[in-house]
Amino acid sequence: MNEREKIIRLWFDMWLTQQDLGIDDIFLDDVIYIESWSPKYENCQTVKHWFNEWNTRGKVLAWDIKQFFHKDNQTIVEWHFKNKMNEGRVEEFDGIVHL
Repeated sequence: MNEREKIIRLWFDMWLTQQDLGIDDIFLDDVIYIESWSPKYENCQTVKHWFNEWNTRGKVLAWDIKQFFHKDNQTIVEWHFKNKMNEGRVEEFDGIVHL
């Protein structure tokens, strides 16, 4: 399996298990992480805070990888996501990740 695919699968698994399995290992201190609907987190500590805080309010039920696209030093992942928030609201949508 491609190293980038392993990293992405690890990130998705963290959300599915609600456990930090190595955020510091996959993101640089000066990471810029932008969610699919535009919130932006500008360093590793902020990403970790967002991850921990979000997981107190909801649970990721599914984050399924449809396919990977690799070109040179870039990877794009097409995925399907579903979550349930603690108050009962369920959200489900498709998206992409670009590395």
